[in-house]
Amino acid sequence: MERNIASMDNAYIKQQSAKEKIMVKRRKLLFRRLALFTVVAVLISSVMISTLVSRKAQLAAKKEQKVKLEQKVKEIDKQQTMLKSEIAKLKDDDYIAKLARSEYFLSKKGEIIFNLPDSKKNTQEEDVSY
Repeated sequence: MERNIASMDNAYIKQQSAKEKIMVKRRKLLFRRLALFTVVAVLISSVMISTLVSRKAQLAAKKEQKVKLEQKVKEIDKQQTMLKSEIAKLKDDDYIAKLARSEYFLSKKGEIIFNLPDSKKNTQEEDVSY
C-alpha cells in the first residue's frame, strides 16, 4: 500500500529546503577546494622530492670527482718533488757525468764501455720461448 503524503507548502519548509540546498552547495565547494589543495600539495611535494633526489645524485657525483681530483693532486705533488730533486741532482757535475755514461754511453779518455744485457730481459725472453 502506497501512502500519498503531501508536503506542506509554508514559509518554514521553503526556508529549510533553501538552507539544505545552500549546505549541499557549500559541501560541494568544500570538497572541490580540498581536492584542489590536495592536487597542488602533491604536485609541490613531488617537485621538491625530485629536486632533492637530483641534488643528492649531483652531490654524490661531485664528491666522487673531488676524491679523484685529490688523488691526482697527490700524484702531481709526488711528481713535483721528484722533479725538484732531479733538478737539484742535475746541478751536480758528478751526477751529470754518471748520467751521461749510463744513458748515452759516453766515456772518459781511455775508458772502454761494455754493454751487458739486462738479466730481467733475458729471463723474460726465455719464459716466452717455452
